Amino acid sequence: MTGPETIVLTRSEYDALIEEIEDAEDLAVLLEAEAREGRVGEAAVRADYLPLALVARLVEGESPVRIWREHRGLTVTALSECSGVAADAIAAIETGATPAPAEACRALAAALGVDPEDLIAGPRDGE
Repeated sequence: MTGPETIVLTRSEYDALIEEIEDAEDLAVLLEAEAREGRVGEAAVRADYLPLALVARLVEGESPVRIWREHRGLTVTALSECSGVAADAIAAIETGATPAPAEACRALAAALGVDPEDLIAGPRDGE
């Protein structure tokens, strides 16, 4: 035979295969999360989880900086002191008046214990 081998599947066989792959990926993520909880401790891992009410506020388009600041129990002033970012700059970022410059985003993320990507707001509905 010349050329690549070809396998033909019905749509239902293909869909079932894709579902099995997705299930295996989900299981791998779950097992990794459980392993991380075993290594670091459940409380430490779950400190990075946002409660559903805060997730809903993120989905509605509220500032991720504000959400994570509140989740960590910090005031704007305390976050300013921890991050070195001016309080008025944090307030402007949280209200959406100005986007966070990359350097400020990295400093805020480090102070909040999150990845900088966690502080970047996604587009709101209709944008």
